[in-house]
Amino acid sequence: MIILTGGAGFIGSNLLGALNAKGVTDVLVVDRLGDNFRNLCDLRFSDFMQPAEFVRAIERRILPDRIEAIFHQGACADTTCDDGRYMIENNFTFSKSILHFALSSKVPLVYASSAAVYGSSRAFAPSRENERPLNLYGLSKLAFDNHVRIVAAKSESTVAGLRYFNVYGPRESHKGKMASMVYQLYRQLKASGRARLFKGTDGYADGEQRRDFIFVDDIVRVNLALAEGPVRNGIFNVGTGQPRSFNDAASIIIARIGAGEIEYVPFPENLAGKYQSFTQAELSALRSAGYLEPFASLEDGIAQSINAWDRESTRGHG
Repeated sequence: MIILTGGAGFIGSNLLGALNAKGVTDVLVVDRLGDNFRNLCDLRFSDFMQPAEFVRAIERRILPDRIEAIFHQGACADTTCDDGRYMIENNFTFSKSILHFALSSKVPLVYASSAAVYGSSRAFAPSRENERPLNLYGLSKLAFDNHVRIVAAKSESTVAGLRYFNVYGPRESHKGKMASMVYQLYRQLKASGRARLFKGTDGYADGEQRRDFIFVDDIVRVNLALAEGPVRNGIFNVGTGQPRSFNDAASIIIARIGAGEIEYVPFPENLAGKYQSFTQAELSALRSAGYLEPFASLEDGIAQSINAWDRESTRGHG
């Protein structure tokens, strides 16, 4: 059996789809269901639990004996959430339960961290001097990473934390305001013909803020590779290593759909001091761990995403 938390979410459902494509259907999905239920309608899995039920199953030791891997993708990913208790319960305490179960069972664990831990840093190597979260979400992810660094440093089984950069792709329409900027620009252009980007901030010209955008299929491949390979412990950035501007993303979408223009809007006051104007994954740790595959370009990833988003819109997603 494979355990997949957040299996109805954006990255989790893409991971489940990849497992299905490999013939793997004995998957326990752990999640809370809402609009994300649509992500599971065309996928196969053998069991489903709510997070609280899953924690009880861990505590009572009633999970199956033969677990091949745990993919922990479930989290509160709302970067504007200021409810500390809720954030810590979801992103730290729940994750600790999974970690200690994986360690005691010697089951490979690959979990989702986030580039949000870098916050205001201008350097993006996974080391403490670069970790300066700007919001509660980033802090919750960093707190768990630090717990892993202490508890799992000498683990006999894989414990790999993946710091995702700006992920975009199919099956994210349920995320609303937390969907990727690439998807939001696609929706804006489809709805109004205008892509709204922020005016200049942090020394960047209008729309020239830069992010390391990474296609979700690449995220999935890294998860599978680390879970299936030899024992590897550590925290790894997962991005392309190539930052691109929001202007680039909007222009690629406009060219792809054949219409639209860019509109620059004032930078929101509520994001002052809480916004990453630049991200760029430093990939030496991931490459040293043996993952050498190339990543999709922004052009190719957007082309594949738009094809999928157009299909989703005809099936009632988004």
